[in-house]
Amino acid sequence: MNISTIQLVSVPVTDQDRALAFYTEVLGLRLVRDNPMGENARWVEVAPASGGTGLTLVTWFPQMPPGGVAGLVLQTDDIDGDIARLKEHGVTVDGPQDAPWGRFGTLTDPDGNGIVLSGPPTPGT
Repeated sequence: MNISTIQLVSVPVTDQDRALAFYTEVLGLRLVRDNPMGENARWVEVAPASGGTGLTLVTWFPQMPPGGVAGLVLQTDDIDGDIARLKEHGVTVDGPQDAPWGRFGTLTDPDGNGIVLSGPPTPGT
């Protein structure tokens, strides 16, 4: 095996436009591509501005119901600031909470997919 990276993770959503607005305008990810894909389907891909693993916002997998993702972890260097910004956008966030490995908050996207926003530990802990 020569696997070198995880390229994409599919996130099942009901409405790609609504999901795209949430992942770009609220979470701050960048749009990588939004292309037609066959009849009545689109390839919508977002990723962090710095690159790395992308997310495809999918509607075409019947075996992946919207809201079925749990534990999608997004890393930030400013956990407190980002949680405050999410709350300003009306997003309900549980946290931040301290853990031995860092600070985190949990939230859901508009379809109920579970997201963990993870940041570095509080200095001195």
